[in-house]
Amino acid sequence: MGTRERRANEKQIRLDQILNAARSLLFSEGITNISISKIAAQAELGVGTIYFYFTNKEEIFIALQEEGLSLFYSIIRAIHRKPVKSDEKLNLIAKEFYRFTQEHKDYYDIINYFLSSSREFFQPDLKNQIDMSGSKILSLIEKIVQSGIADHTFQKDDAGKFAIFFFSSLFGLMQMKKLEKTALASERHMDIYEYSVKKLIHGLKQTTCL
Repeated sequence: MGTRERRANEKQIRLDQILNAARSLLFSEGITNISISKIAAQAELGVGTIYFYFTNKEEIFIALQEEGLSLFYSIIRAIHRKPVKSDEKLNLIAKEFYRFTQEHKDYYDIINYFLSSSREFFQPDLKNQIDMSGSKILSLIEKIVQSGIADHTFQKDDAGKFAIFFFSSLFGLMQMKKLEKTALASERHMDIYEYSVKKLIHGLKQTTCL
């Protein structure tokens, strides 16, 4: 391994230490109680090292969200390229989203932490940065819907609005998993999720315009 590769690896290791520390503190203390010094202590790094990578703690949490959104975007992009009909693509996205929430729970929890809060944690420029990452996902879903309309798999509808409706519905359905052992104890959450997704996609095959 050359000097350049070794330095790159060391840089990535320190970056991972910072992000892992911030992730751990977020769920144990909440973002308002976290400081750069706390992240540095948790990561066992100097405060100066943290500032070498990030200007403030907000940038750290933006980076965490972007990692998760980028990973899920790559999953959806692979589905978008599959030679299958649009309704099957939407079904696959729903299945992969469910899998993502389980297999990449840390990323999902970070995204959900900020998405479900009524508070605005970030300055407009940082918020716009993360919103753009989310927009890329919605854009791919919109393209899938547009393709389905073009080949008559779906009825004519507002593809952009449906993309938002579809993706926000997936997030909402995952919130119901919290009730799995109480209000929904008589139902399997997976069954409810699959049933709801099927209804969503079926609705797009019908006349959904108001």
